Amino acid sequence: MPEFSQSSKDKLATCHPKLQQLFHEAIQTMDMTIVTGYRGQVEQDQAFADGRSKLQFPHGKHNQMPSLAVDACPFPYDWSTDQPPIKLLAEHIKATAQRLGVDITWGGDWVGFPDTDHFQLDFKTC
Repeated sequence: MPEFSQSSKDKLATCHPKLQQLFHEAIQTMDMTIVTGYRGQVEQDQAFADGRSKLQFPHGKHNQMPSLAVDACPFPYDWSTDQPPIKLLAEHIKATAQRLGVDITWGGDWVGFPDTDHFQLDFKTC
């Protein structure tokens, strides 16, 4: 059975309890890594400068404690070629969320700025 690395556990621990519950359940049947949980000002402003975020600190879902967003990808993952696996992970996360009654949005569904490793709680959930 897959399990999170200590680094992934540490990042997930900065997230809202509902995201923690969701991802701990989801890893039971599909291996993944947590890329980002909470982002402080330096990290968020760098993500904005690099074009990985449309929002500057403190306006992103990653910028609250606990974080209302998490970035995750399949493990192992090749960022240059692995679009189908990340879509499979997204479907798995969405199905697990539905089963648990956790309302999420996947960044890969966004038009204009798809963020395929991003998952966030919907406002009505928090």
